[in-house]
This record gives sequence, C-alpha cells and structure tokens, in this order.
Amino acid sequence: VKLVESGGGLVQPGGSLRLSCAASGFTFRDYRMTWFRQAPGKERELVAVISSAGSSTTYADSVKGRFIISRDNAKNTVYLQMNSLKPEDTAVYYCNAWPNYWGQGTQVTVSS
Repeated sequence: VKLVESGGGLVQPGGSLRLSCAASGFTFRDYRMTWFRQAPGKERELVAVISSAGSSTTYADSVKGRFIISRDNAKNTVYLQMNSLKPEDTAVYYCNAWPNYWGQGTQVTVSS
C-alpha cells in the first residue's frame, strides 16, 4: 500500500497550491479519503473529507470556502486545491485512506 503526496512548497500569502495524493496497493474507489495537516507543536487536524464516490465533501471551518477536495477514481488520486492561503495554513499535509493508510506528508509553507 502506498500513498504519495506531492505539490507542496513555499507560497506567498494569498497564493494557491494544489496537492495530489497518488494511491496504490488497495481498492481506492472503496475508501473515503481525507487530508490532515500538522503544524509544528500542534496536533494533527482534519482538513477535508471526500466520500468514496466523490459525491460528498466536508471541510474544517478554518479552510471552508478556500480549499477544495476532489478525487479521480480512474487515476487513484485525491487532490486538495488550496486558495487564499494564509500563514496559519503552514503545516505538513497528509492524505489518508480512512482509517487505514497514510502518506508520508508534504510540507506547505505560507510566508512572504
């Protein structure tokens, strides 16, 4: 089983990034997928959830209206489009096939 995140980096406040998470080794379309993040010194927090078919999404209040989670079951990939980024969005972002499998994380830094 592998979940590989990509797309992180350094971005200025107000900018955008698109994270991707490529899955393999399990039946991706059967799993609810989530994005979590963990900032230094803080607990890991849930950012967004998407149902197995992609028909339902849920967001943390802190990112609602700015982030969009989506998935392509034909490509075994889940995405997180992050817009209007703020310094407080700085964290390591992890994708998760709920609840079993985790990626290694990708760093997102929002700074001028």
